[in-house]
Amino acid sequence: MLSRRVNYFTESVIRDMTRLALKHEAINLAQGFPDFPAPQELKRAAASAIMDDYNQYSITWGAKDLREEISRKSSKYNHIEADPDSEVTVTCGSTEAMMAAMLALINDGDEVVVFEPFYENYGPDAAVSGAVPRFVPLNDDNSIDEEALAAAFNKKTRALILNTPNNPSGKVFSKEELRLIADLCVDYDVIAVTDEIYEYILYDNKKHISIGSFDEMTDRTITISGFSKTYSVTGWRIGYALAEKKLTSALRKVHDFLTVGAPAPLQHACVTALRFPDSYYKELVKMYDGKRKLLYNALTKAGFGCTMPEGAYYILADIPQGAGMDDMDFARHMVSEAGVAAVPGSSFYRSETGKRKLRFTFSKRDETLIEAARRLERAHTAWRN
Repeated sequence: MLSRRVNYFTESVIRDMTRLALKHEAINLAQGFPDFPAPQELKRAAASAIMDDYNQYSITWGAKDLREEISRKSSKYNHIEADPDSEVTVTCGSTEAMMAAMLALINDGDEVVVFEPFYENYGPDAAVSGAVPRFVPLNDDNSIDEEALAAAFNKKTRALILNTPNNPSGKVFSKEELRLIADLCVDYDVIAVTDEIYEYILYDNKKHISIGSFDEMTDRTITISGFSKTYSVTGWRIGYALAEKKLTSALRKVHDFLTVGAPAPLQHACVTALRFPDSYYKELVKMYDGKRKLLYNALTKAGFGCTMPEGAYYILADIPQGAGMDDMDFARHMVSEAGVAAVPGSSFYRSETGKRKLRFTFSKRDETLIEAARRLERAHTAWRN
């Protein structure tokens, strides 16, 4: 006998594509982890923390020195003032922070507004917490459909999930769009739960704005981020959530019994990450911008339709015309025949739109992307014939 909630979602398609890539020895452009080393200084800090015996439980909601550094970083970069003792919670990745936030906020039957396309975890998060998701598709140019967004709010709406920069689309929500969202949250007494894990990976002079920095959203936002993407340590699973005291207290109760705490030595290492100079973040963007252009050119040459992402490190692409397959079949075909793995677009959509799309990551070495480009071009010749 199984619980009903597990029938509402499947195992992660992203992780499944990684397993398929390993089976076929394909290049994995499906799962968003780097195949290049993390910063040496950060790795040394982790090794030192272990040797210095930071190997037991830290305080449940995070080591004090890390919470203090997160508070300083959030004030400087996000313009959010968060007390490190009562408004900052360190979690086992941003994924756990999102789940803890949902469990802390939601009662069975509450509705949660989610923009489409969305990161695949948000659907299961809603199911586990008992929420009813209300999906709001973005326009073809990734702008907000204001009428559709307003129509999604009602007296049952409890929360809105906002991911900016967005995975999978690469959209960066503008200040004007965030104002629109904030107004609706205030009008309907809704909490915004924001996933800002890609906050430093921005292109073409785009700026990251945290909706939690708006005066009217200070007490109604849970701001989530982490270290996985910015510092190329996706396996460390260190994230955090910022929220006013009452929200933080509720979130910490869930976090405590959900995971107890994040890995102690890695928390201490992350203090080092937050002390990196501004030049680190500039070089990070420069590196990813080059990879973005490399993959974009490879995909367009191979017949995929796509636009340049504004942030994060993914490209959401239309399947080449004439392929004659939906996203699931074409993704599997690409792994076995082209030797390149991507994620079927339906993982990110509830509508039929996703069946025409694949998501590729460019968080890989240039050599990896160049070889993927070669394989895609060779496969494109076969597709045309």
